[in-house]
Amino acid sequence: MPVVLDPDAAAVYKAFQEAGRPAYETLTAPEARAYYSQARFATNPDAPELARVEELAIPAPHGKIPARLYIPRQPRRHDGLSPALVFFHGGGWVIGDLDTHDVVCRQLAVEGALIVISVDYRLAPEHKFPAATEDAIAATKWIAANARELGIDAARLAIGGDSAGGNLAAVVALAARDAGGPAIAGQLLIYPATDFAMTHGSHREPETSVLLTHSVIRWFRDHYLNGADAIHDWRASPARATSLLGLPPAYVLTAGADPLRDEGNEYAARLKQAGVPVTTRHYPGQFHGFFTMGKLLQQANVAVGEIGAWLKGLG
Repeated sequence: MPVVLDPDAAAVYKAFQEAGRPAYETLTAPEARAYYSQARFATNPDAPELARVEELAIPAPHGKIPARLYIPRQPRRHDGLSPALVFFHGGGWVIGDLDTHDVVCRQLAVEGALIVISVDYRLAPEHKFPAATEDAIAATKWIAANARELGIDAARLAIGGDSAGGNLAAVVALAARDAGGPAIAGQLLIYPATDFAMTHGSHREPETSVLLTHSVIRWFRDHYLNGADAIHDWRASPARATSLLGLPPAYVLTAGADPLRDEGNEYAARLKQAGVPVTTRHYPGQFHGFFTMGKLLQQANVAVGEIGAWLKGLG
């Protein structure tokens, strides 16, 4: 598929190339995390002010899962309770944390007029698959079980994330369906990874190897998975689930210059075929990762606004 970057996306890509930053696959995981964390200062827009931001520690079998609660100044409330979005950050299951996605969580809280809880799941390679999945499921269950104490309406609890976080959100939706709960009002899948087989055409096109290059995505995969057998496990590859019937409404965002483009589009199509209400949004001139770069890319702020409107439409 021909891909032409938007002028601002092309300028950002050129700046990254000229900066001479080392490729993540040439670094150790801790080194890559440090580079990724520092990049946010150049790309994230100004953080909107909120009514309250609070650190949480969610109990789990291995200890505590760090999380961060965001309450906007004007949340939608019914009987004193607000809808909420449980958010899982991107970063290939190897990099990223609460801080790298702090601004976008604040934006989503404001634009969606709802509470956001960002979950800092365990990262690979120190904690390989299915550790991140287990944390995402455990955190969502705990938030649902403690919704009232958090000021959340459990009947209006959505899940979402970008990239690896979109993968985790899709997996949590499947797990909740199969376990009979908790109830999930919607799933926000921002350029999600859905199939570790990586056989879709967008994994081979030169035009999609932008920032999230074909080589770095394999580096992420090899750090996260224990071996080839895990590719077929739906908890790693939600597209491998036997059925997508009965899943919550979905918002699926894809970008043109993204190795994950085709698997995201295919997952959205399969959800529709299964009778799931699906809203799709494609940004043909943007690359993977643009969503958090609102300081440099106006389309990122457009995306946040449109997602906020969709979240409001969930009820």
